[in-house]
Amino acid sequence: MPPDTVIRWHRAGFRLFWKWKSHRAIARRKTIAPDIVSLIRDMSRASPLWGAPRIHGELLKLGITVAQRTVAKYMVRELHRAPNQNWRTFLRNHLGQMVSVDFLTVPTLGFQVLYVFLVLSHQRRKVLHFNLVEAPSTCWTAQQLREAFPFITLPQYLLRDRDGTYGLEFQRYAEALGITQQRIAPGCLWQSPDVERLVGSIRRECLDHVLVLNRDRLRRVLESYFAYYHASRCHLGLGKDALLGQRVQPPEEGPNSAVLPLDRGRVALKSQPCSGAAGP
Repeated sequence: MPPDTVIRWHRAGFRLFWKWKSHRAIARRKTIAPDIVSLIRDMSRASPLWGAPRIHGELLKLGITVAQRTVAKYMVRELHRAPNQNWRTFLRNHLGQMVSVDFLTVPTLGFQVLYVFLVLSHQRRKVLHFNLVEAPSTCWTAQQLREAFPFITLPQYLLRDRDGTYGLEFQRYAEALGITQQRIAPGCLWQSPDVERLVGSIRRECLDHVLVLNRDRLRRVLESYFAYYHASRCHLGLGKDALLGQRVQPPEEGPNSAVLPLDRGRVALKSQPCSGAAGP
């Protein structure tokens, strides 16, 4: 065995001996609580335009002391840039300033087709205006826009499809009112969900159960349905409340409030004769 090998073994053993004797601790980073990591990710998802400095500042306001590099480490990477605004985000950001318009076709008993023009407000899903016509034209549609907003505050955006009925006169009048028109893509009805859902509700809850004799009959039916739609119908998007708000009416306010429904059932059962009892 050469002398160099013995010297090398001795020096390696000397290093291992003093490493064991000194018990040198391994420097490690402090761990971050899982709740803080989850909070950083939630803030990053909810506010995709915020960077690490902004989220770090909000954490400091909450009394959470972490390094800015730690915040950048746990942020959601795919959202750490300005995202393109989709239709759902656009509709949510402009609910109070947007209306939708659409046509509903209704066949009559004599096989005639009537067109129902609808103007729907996105804020509370209120039907602002409706009218009937046998053959809609550009002039007639522009006139409906005048009647829909006579004295109320004008909306900022109007969402519609690419139907030819919204012709040049309709577009000019909308521009004169200062309304910005947003047209959906061809064949993409999901880009105008509120008014399409209204059309479906009118069909399922009303028109599919009646025969329309003529134009006057259809107007009375729709007026009755919209009165129910605004004052009594529960809307899932409004927390299962009516559009105009409906007060809770407990059973105690009924005409027979002195007797509860269960008690009335018992009284009715007691008043009936038994099936096996003998007659007089």
